[in-house]
Amino acid sequence: MFGSLTCADQQELLINTRRVRHPLLFLLVGLATPGCQPDLDEQDPDPTDLSVSVTSDSAGIRIVENERPPTGSRLWQVGSQPSVSIGEVEGEEPYMLSGIRDAMRLADGRIVIPNSGSNEVRVFDASGVHLASWGRSGEGPGEFNALVEVEPWPGDSIAAWYGPRRGVSVFDLDGNFAREITLERDPDDPRSRYVRPGAVTRDGLILAGVDPHSDVEVPVEIRDADGRLASSLGTHPGQVVLIDGSATPRILGWRVVQEPWGDLIVHSRTEWYEITAFERDGTIARIVRREHESRAPTRAEIEAYIEEQVYYPPESLTSEIEEEQERERQRYRDYPVGERIPAYASIIVDKLDHLWVEEYEVPGSRRPGVLWTVFDPEGRVLGYVETPEGLVIHEIGEDYILGHIYDELHVEYVQLWPLERSGS
Repeated sequence: MFGSLTCADQQELLINTRRVRHPLLFLLVGLATPGCQPDLDEQDPDPTDLSVSVTSDSAGIRIVENERPPTGSRLWQVGSQPSVSIGEVEGEEPYMLSGIRDAMRLADGRIVIPNSGSNEVRVFDASGVHLASWGRSGEGPGEFNALVEVEPWPGDSIAAWYGPRRGVSVFDLDGNFAREITLERDPDDPRSRYVRPGAVTRDGLILAGVDPHSDVEVPVEIRDADGRLASSLGTHPGQVVLIDGSATPRILGWRVVQEPWGDLIVHSRTEWYEITAFERDGTIARIVRREHESRAPTRAEIEAYIEEQVYYPPESLTSEIEEEQERERQRYRDYPVGERIPAYASIIVDKLDHLWVEEYEVPGSRRPGVLWTVFDPEGRVLGYVETPEGLVIHEIGEDYILGHIYDELHVEYVQLWPLERSGS
């Protein structure tokens, strides 16, 4: 097979084979002329020039295959400390944050925080000074019951959603209540009562569906600005299993990730390093993959995961808590275990439509900071970025990262960190 190929041809074939990573091709290339082998490593691509292969399958789906960035490399840098930090151990009520699950920054620099503990949307200026609070607990217009998230809404507005009704309230940028959106239910589908909003596209469509923390196939839908069904991405597996009638996550099991990405919608499972992006009509438009070695978890990793779940600070341990810890350990040991360690942990799309994919941190192998692989808007790998340890990221702008973090006393803070996109 290789008799008619020059050494240069064989070297190029091996480079391409490494990019494809097909075991049969590896075997065939291994049979190449031995005399050519010493030069192959010299022909490897520059490690800073990441290999990307873009193809389309018979259905026209764009498939982007990417190499793993070099270990230790960093694409961009996050500042050494936050430029803004909102939250206090003791102080005025607006700065006492609780139940933070989201935050966003407006074009004028104001920071908007849905404070679930008080069911208020709290607004701060660019330096972190409290300006106003919108809404309160209740069932009326502009009131919230279990406030969850805020998102930009077209027309210089803000959408805030909440449970258990899974309603969406729209405010203008001064906090004036505009209207409420109710997601229509299908009377013939009992799952419809559990439909919930998940994200908002830039043009005002709502990504919604049944809670993915389910043990059954769940529909993923796109709703219009009035809450009506616009299209569907079909049904997809839920991420939990039933044990004695209770929904239970698998130990080291995969999660569902959903996020608008430019004009596309991502809906994927973290089981494989494969991110699937859909068109608005529900057809698959793009699949992005990155080099990753899949493997089953070890017993030590399973035990490390369980210890993380039952952890209490040593200073708070009592005999009663230790007994409860042991009961929890035994309960977790009865839980199902994922077949393989998740390929990644989460995703977020920044304001420039770069896709950030969070590396999965295997229990028992702590690393400083959180590592992300960043892809360009077309799904081509750019490199790694490291963000501060413990920072839960909600928004990434052109020159900032916005998220929340806890201190050692479990006090909550929303922080803005500078981001330097060198060379971008």
